Amino acid sequence: MMKGPLQALTLLLLGAACLAKKLTFPLSISAAQVRNVVPATQKPQVEGDPMGLSFASDPGQIDFLAMVDNLEGDSGRGYYLELLIGTPPQTLNILVDTGSSNFAVAGSPNPDITTFFNSSRSISYQPLDIDVTVRYTQGSWTGLLGKDLISLPQGVNGSYLVNIASIYESENFFMPSINWQGILGLAYNTLAKPSSSVETFFDSLVSQADISDIFSMQMCGAGLPITGTGRNVGSLVMGGIEEHLYKGDIWYTPITEEWYYQVEILKFEVGNVILNLNCVEYNSDKAIVDSGTTLLRLPDKVFSAVVEAILQTSLIQNFNDDFWNGLQLACWDSGEDPWAYFPDISIYLRDMNASKSFRITLKPQLYIQPAVTIRESLNCFRFGISQSTNALVLGAIVMEGFYVIFDRAEKRVGFAVSSCAEVDGMTVSSISGPFSTQDVSSNCISRNPLREPIMWIISYALMTFCGIILLVLVILLLLPNRRNRDDPEVVNDESSLVRHRWK
Repeated sequence: MMKGPLQALTLLLLGAACLAKKLTFPLSISAAQVRNVVPATQKPQVEGDPMGLSFASDPGQIDFLAMVDNLEGDSGRGYYLELLIGTPPQTLNILVDTGSSNFAVAGSPNPDITTFFNSSRSISYQPLDIDVTVRYTQGSWTGLLGKDLISLPQGVNGSYLVNIASIYESENFFMPSINWQGILGLAYNTLAKPSSSVETFFDSLVSQADISDIFSMQMCGAGLPITGTGRNVGSLVMGGIEEHLYKGDIWYTPITEEWYYQVEILKFEVGNVILNLNCVEYNSDKAIVDSGTTLLRLPDKVFSAVVEAILQTSLIQNFNDDFWNGLQLACWDSGEDPWAYFPDISIYLRDMNASKSFRITLKPQLYIQPAVTIRESLNCFRFGISQSTNALVLGAIVMEGFYVIFDRAEKRVGFAVSSCAEVDGMTVSSISGPFSTQDVSSNCISRNPLREPIMWIISYALMTFCGIILLVLVILLLLPNRRNRDDPEVVNDESSLVRHRWK
């Protein structure tokens, strides 16, 4: 048993270890030489408005047609929207992401982008002096929270005051050759950082512009190279639905929880064969609709079952594992397409009538994606489905087949066949139903996984508990040492070994 100085050292170390439970890791940012990077383009102030402030008090009738084709991009690098930020306005392209909730823009130079938002040049910028960090499946950023005016050249008329994070550090967030400089999180405020009290961009728009709590998206990159020009068009319609962007009926599925756009998936079908899996596997630990995720991401067990089913129904049996894992392209001679070799994939979603379901079907043109290669004599493709450890994600390759309606007012997500989901004149997606749900569980979401807000509560509780323990340890250290000072200090082999390990 250790006594005296050794006891004090041990007590202090225990307290420090307890405080370390917060588990916060700094970003690893490497210095880079930045060339030809300038603040975003500034536009002149409106004549007659010396401060450049223009609030929308009466937006009037919303013109949804004006929002058609207001997006550019592709499924590989994301679809982005042009925004005007600050006073005078600075023009930036912003990635549209339904899988997060913060609005953030580059606030300093970065080697992968050519422009950034300079808050010091905006007279309407209001600093809040709050640091915020957001981590994604790939990449992260840290920024400083503030408020400023934004307007949308092809969106709801007017200027609106919103929360905005100016990114000053990032890791694997911005990518080479992208044409966007920020991210627009359109999910619920539950996911907002540093807390759910931060009003989201769309919530601000709904309240200030007095529009309906609904938006819809069309992404027109079906059958086009994922690393091509990056200028495929799309549409983000804020406040409603534009009928020119879809064909047929809209089918709705409930939003099962308002954080991500979480839905309930009942079945998977590959080449007209239903996978023999419990429906709980499809929703482990959640199933979400996320425009900011490139691929269709499946839990490990579902992914393996889908690949096996494709192999059984495909006319080609000699693909190696690297193709299925996204590490290798499959190539055919120029002029030859692989579509006939692969089956359709259907995903069954629960209908608003819980006893019914409907299915959305992807043809191979959606999940076997063309890729640009150096050799013009070859047509090469990648597998657009990947494994996931924590969610089933209906990402961009799925959304490119459909016009997707995020009806927050009615707590539902709608799917209709997109008017631009065509490859060589053939529609590459379809929707059918209704189907009975008698052969599946009444609830395929068997458990409620720990959500991030709950994790924060647990984290703060642990920190408080650790703080109390540390306080007790400090008090104990300050108490008079009552050991008989005539006793010799005893240091045996065991205590020496422990002390050595702590060095």
